[in-house]
Amino acid sequence: MKLPLLPPIPSLPDLLRNLVDVPDVVVPPGRWLDVPGRGRTWLTDVPGPTPDAPTVILLHAVGCTGLLTWFPVVEKLSAKYRVVVFDQRWHGRGIVSEHFSIRDCADDVAAIANVLDLVQPIVAGYSMGSIVAQRCWRQHPQRFGGIVLAATTDHFRTTGTERLFHQAMELGMGAFSTFSRSKTLNLATTAAAEMLLEPSDTHQWALREWRSTSAWAVAQAVASLGRHHSTPWLHKIDIPTAVVVTTQDKVLSPDRQRAIAATIPGATVHVAECGHAGCVLHSSVFVPAFLEAVDTTAGRRASRLPKPSRTTPA
Repeated sequence: MKLPLLPPIPSLPDLLRNLVDVPDVVVPPGRWLDVPGRGRTWLTDVPGPTPDAPTVILLHAVGCTGLLTWFPVVEKLSAKYRVVVFDQRWHGRGIVSEHFSIRDCADDVAAIANVLDLVQPIVAGYSMGSIVAQRCWRQHPQRFGGIVLAATTDHFRTTGTERLFHQAMELGMGAFSTFSRSKTLNLATTAAAEMLLEPSDTHQWALREWRSTSAWAVAQAVASLGRHHSTPWLHKIDIPTAVVVTTQDKVLSPDRQRAIAATIPGATVHVAECGHAGCVLHSSVFVPAFLEAVDTTAGRRASRLPKPSRTTPA
């Protein structure tokens, strides 16, 4: 019996080729950040309007870098917030390690928040980044002030086809675990991208960002994502949470995204009429919904922070 195909996931070459509708960007500068005991990663830290502006940590999608997922939103977000974006492990210039796991990614976020001395930051994740954001609360429930989940899910393997796909990916990665990142896969995916793209400033920058993550690393990340299952504990999340539902998503069902919001106590829902690549391809639709979600979460976060003590003049 022929199995049905999984919903098509937009390829990065196709995504980048469609950047013709996205204006050229001024990419904010980054720097290397050493994370004690974990490694180093490439981090962009954009200050907010005031020194005490709340911080938002942005976590990117699988196969991308921090800025490749979030460049449409950084400038507008920094009008109110300090914005921290970094490459997650095995992606771009992220932490290099022997193994990849979503749990380690969540611990990386907490470690970076500690290095930067961030006070109750909001963690916002897109797709894979939203899974990491969920685990940030699970593994460090007192460290963060709120979470924003965009294009999210509580688990994969919800259908027979998905289970077969993730099991095959996991077995395949285990069988070849002795190999490092595959040069063959890198060359193949790079060649495909270069044939599909027309050169421009934005294209060239985006292509360089995409090429910095190997197809091998993406496969490892997908295998790890297949083991994610937060359904048993989502109802315990006790910090302000917002869910941005990508209503035309063919990769992660909008119904499943709404179900997550209904499970997390007090979670707010913010609608973006776009598909799974909407953070870039339909940024004019996604960004307003995302900013609304962050503002709502930040407002609820502020109401929970300890009030500054007042000293009575002598």
